[in-house]
Amino acid sequence: MTNIRVCSSADIQEGGIGYRFKVLYNGEETSAFVVRVDNEVRSFLNRCSHVAVEMDWNYGEFLDDSGRIIVCATHGASYDATDGNCLGGPCSGSPLVSLDVTEHGGEVFWQPSNTITVPPEGIED
Repeated sequence: MTNIRVCSSADIQEGGIGYRFKVLYNGEETSAFVVRVDNEVRSFLNRCSHVAVEMDWNYGEFLDDSGRIIVCATHGASYDATDGNCLGGPCSGSPLVSLDVTEHGGEVFWQPSNTITVPPEGIED
C-alpha cells in the first residue's frame, strides 16, 4: 500500500493540538489523529478502548496539560501518548489502536494496513 500524506509537519506542535483525519477501521468510517510527543509523531484511532467514542475534549484536543497523556473526554481513561498504553481509568489495561506514521520532508505520512484503510472520499476530516 502507498503512504498517504496526512498533514504538514508544522501542523503538529510538541504537546499541542492533534491533527484529525478519516480512516476506515474494519470497514467502518471513523477518525484517527496525529500528535507530537518527544519530537516524534504518534497516531491512534480516535476511539477510547473502553467504549468506542471519540476522545477529544474539543476538536483536536487530546493531550493533558503535560502534553504526554491522552485523556478520553467522555470517560477519563488515560493513555501514554508515546505508545497508546492504558495508564488508568476505565480502559482497564487495553491500549489505543495505533497507526503507522512517518515524517519526512516536512510532511506526515500514514501507511494503511489490512484493518485501517483509506475511505473512498479521502482522509479529510
